[in-house]
Amino acid sequence: MYEKVVIIGAPRSGTNMLRDLLEELPGVGTWPCDEINYIWRHGNVRFPSDEFTPEMATPAIKRYIQAQFDSYAHGHNLNVLVEKTCANSLRVGFVNEVVPDAKYIFIVRDGLDAVGSAMLRWKAELDIPYLMKKVRYVPPTDLPYYGLRYFWHRVYRVFSGEKRLAIWGPVLSDMKSILQKHKLDEACALQWAVCVDAAEQAFSRIPEERVLRVKYEDFVRNPVAEFAKVAQFVGKEMSPEFEKTLLASVSASSVGKGRAQLGSADIERLTPLVQSTLSRYGY
Repeated sequence: MYEKVVIIGAPRSGTNMLRDLLEELPGVGTWPCDEINYIWRHGNVRFPSDEFTPEMATPAIKRYIQAQFDSYAHGHNLNVLVEKTCANSLRVGFVNEVVPDAKYIFIVRDGLDAVGSAMLRWKAELDIPYLMKKVRYVPPTDLPYYGLRYFWHRVYRVFSGEKRLAIWGPVLSDMKSILQKHKLDEACALQWAVCVDAAEQAFSRIPEERVLRVKYEDFVRNPVAEFAKVAQFVGKEMSPEFEKTLLASVSASSVGKGRAQLGSADIERLTPLVQSTLSRYGY
């Protein structure tokens, strides 16, 4: 038996940080790549967005994804398996159908702080080592589809006036329309808000004892106290040595950095697009 822990958060919200720290605890592990979106999408590979409904978790899809969890956990002798895929913020209900016994850590960060970082990823150049780590977990039958899709995204970047990928991060159902109507920073802000709103709505239907909420800014400013809650939630304890690791590796230097890069004029333009979501979390 092992515990399944799914980290949920919009892009550039500290999900990687949480996953990497959890992996340092004894008996805790995760896949050796950034995300396993290819596994989550198997059986729905051609669905145009990441906004899966619970009904899309067919028995065959459940068996496939559960087998991937079991194989990795048992193959690495884990008692806690952590999974982090940002697109899951759009399909928490689907994830809950697949792994109904999972616990969730929901991390939220100031969306306008996250915009600058997200824009860099939309414009990122090809990273072969990063890509190859993820390719290992593409279901073989899905490889041709993803190969063509990836090629198109790179070609799009070459000819794009904004020098961006055709798509990056969680794919919203109306992403094409958003990108046509809005500047890239506006699209990033809307992507953040939809991810957070969708996750929040889904968590309202999941028992509270299975969900731990983390605020990015609180975590990086007080990592020892905040991570103690995370460790307890997954059934682990922190050693004094691990507390030193936290203090050495977690920094609050990014808090406010994105807003500063945007400047007051851009913040004034972006805020109305996501005001209700920002206000809900005190931003």
